[in-house]
Amino acid sequence: MATDPQDPHLWLEDVTGDAALDWVRARNADTVAEYAESAEFTGLRDRIREVLDTDARIPYVRRRGAWLYNFWRDAEHVRGLWRRTTMDSYRTDSPDWEILADLDEIARSEDENWVWSSAQVLRTEDDADQTRALVSLSRGGADAVVVREFDLARREFLTPENGGFFLPEAKSDIGWIDADTVYVGTDTGPGSLTDSGYPRTAARWRRGTALDDAVTVFEGDHADVAASVWYDRTPGFERSFAERAVDFFTSIRYELTHDGALTLIDAPGDARVSAHREWLLIRTRSPWAVGGTTHPAGALLAARYADFLAGTRELTVLFAPDEHTSLEQYVWTRNHLLLVTLSDVQTRMHVLTPGPGGWTESAVDGVPDLTSTDVIDVDAIASDEFFLNSSGYLTPSTLLHGYVGEPVEALKQAPSFFDTAELTVAQHFATSDDGTRVPYFVVRRDGHTDCSAGSAPAAPGPTLLYGYGGFENSMLPAYSGGLGRGWLERGGTYVVANIRGGGEYGPRWHTQALKAGRHLAFEDFAAVARDLVERGVTTAAQLGAQGGSNGGLLMGVMLTRYPELFGAVVCQVPLLDMRRYHLLLAGASWMAEYGDPDDPAQWAYIGEYSPYQNVDADRTYPPVLITTSTRDDRVHPGHARKMAARLEELGHEVHYYENIEGGHGGAADNAQLAFKSALAYEFLWQTLN
Repeated sequence: MATDPQDPHLWLEDVTGDAALDWVRARNADTVAEYAESAEFTGLRDRIREVLDTDARIPYVRRRGAWLYNFWRDAEHVRGLWRRTTMDSYRTDSPDWEILADLDEIARSEDENWVWSSAQVLRTEDDADQTRALVSLSRGGADAVVVREFDLARREFLTPENGGFFLPEAKSDIGWIDADTVYVGTDTGPGSLTDSGYPRTAARWRRGTALDDAVTVFEGDHADVAASVWYDRTPGFERSFAERAVDFFTSIRYELTHDGALTLIDAPGDARVSAHREWLLIRTRSPWAVGGTTHPAGALLAARYADFLAGTRELTVLFAPDEHTSLEQYVWTRNHLLLVTLSDVQTRMHVLTPGPGGWTESAVDGVPDLTSTDVIDVDAIASDEFFLNSSGYLTPSTLLHGYVGEPVEALKQAPSFFDTAELTVAQHFATSDDGTRVPYFVVRRDGHTDCSAGSAPAAPGPTLLYGYGGFENSMLPAYSGGLGRGWLERGGTYVVANIRGGGEYGPRWHTQALKAGRHLAFEDFAAVARDLVERGVTTAAQLGAQGGSNGGLLMGVMLTRYPELFGAVVCQVPLLDMRRYHLLLAGASWMAEYGDPDDPAQWAYIGEYSPYQNVDADRTYPPVLITTSTRDDRVHPGHARKMAARLEELGHEVHYYENIEGGHGGAADNAQLAFKSALAYEFLWQTLN
């Protein structure tokens, strides 16, 4: 059992150790007994499960040639079905699905706890005749996967003995070159992985040969996050690319030629760079001075790929941010570029088209107003088709389909899972400690959202404030039937804070909160909490906070630094021990976000907020529910375990639940997800009332 006088709970980092799991089971039992054995909890869990299992959900698809592929879970198929259909059939109310793989049956027959991860279908010249796929399955929902080749015609996995590609469990990177060749990076023994646990080398692997005989074509350094190689199969533009992810936000990119030579793509390392046909796109994350012009962070620039590699720096500005507007997403169809922009966290859709006279812009007609819309699939190789998803806090998802230049149609509509008749949505802005205006959305009963001076709002009530604030991830309005049933229908208010660290206003919103600026994200969230009380939406005793992963770190800081602002905290799959985070699982890959705790100068600011090191026996904390997953191989469950043990040791009220499987998402199937969601809502409802 590992011990450390500075960390008496270090033994809880032994993920599957008997002593640690006994500790977990004891606390799980206490939490279940207190919150998950009542008739109210059972009814809530079952109602959330209905949302997750219902056949009325939209079966989202990905087009691969003539086929639309979907992975589907419901009450009967707990682990799920991988299936496909045609577009004509998909348009009907009851598509005719061809079942490719029944994961429940596969798990039973192989006696494995398989959880679906992904599938890569090999596109062929005749896209109707697709025969092979690389399927990734994880044990219990971990990031590490087993990769197996699947024969689509025979609907079965191929084994290495009959010529199939196979990779044992690892955080692998694999992709098709042609029907008999792949690029692969995986754990092949000492030296093959980076310090972050991802592939350090990439190789070309031929069918029928041993993995050990695959030819290494690219290598990174051990201190890198990862190294990878992939192949662009676009007809007429076939080429290979290689990338060293030096840190989470910085990469060095090359074109890898047939003779193995590397040609540097000399764009800024922190920019997002992509090639499509004859075009190179560069989305900046910091100001870039080039060709006599300085482009701001968050700009999208286009150049002709061949000209750029030859040294020409003729760049066309496709998007430039302003104080209120940022670029959230951009995706190519065959001939057009779809843009999703945010204006004060509300989406707009645009189409950009290159032509002989330059680039032109047009609108996408038919996208619903007052919803958040994103591109979920395109056919970038063969056509200008696209699929969009549009939803809002009170608006169920609509699947939109169209071709650029043609009317958009509503292809599928999700049902409403809760009564929205008396609910409204409003956006407000809080003022953070440094004067920055921080937007947030409030969803609550009609008449409660107008909390301006002179109005007469209803009495404050139980309120759930959600946040994330990291890695440039934007928190956009979206419909959740589980949230509606678990919180809003009960009379609760739901709030989402768009704090710094996210991407709501582009890279600048994120980079302000990096490393030594991390405190700004915490101050923003606290400012929203205060603003809710000042507006009369809630009181501190009735205000709960919830977040997971990086948002779990946010919750840990709220608990230890701002306990007076909250009546309860739900902290999920969290980072909490920032002294050791870089030594646990994928933690080393996040040092560009948080800093290096081994550097005394950086630990000086990390240590100021690291929740595990800042638990105080003499402060009064609100009740906290900490949840994680044993099978989370991204954020180590030791963070959650040790924090719970430390709080418990010092006499604070802490409740703990650890799902034995489920990976970083915390749940491996709909039953577990319903339980996890209901547990959080029940804890908050009881505590805040």
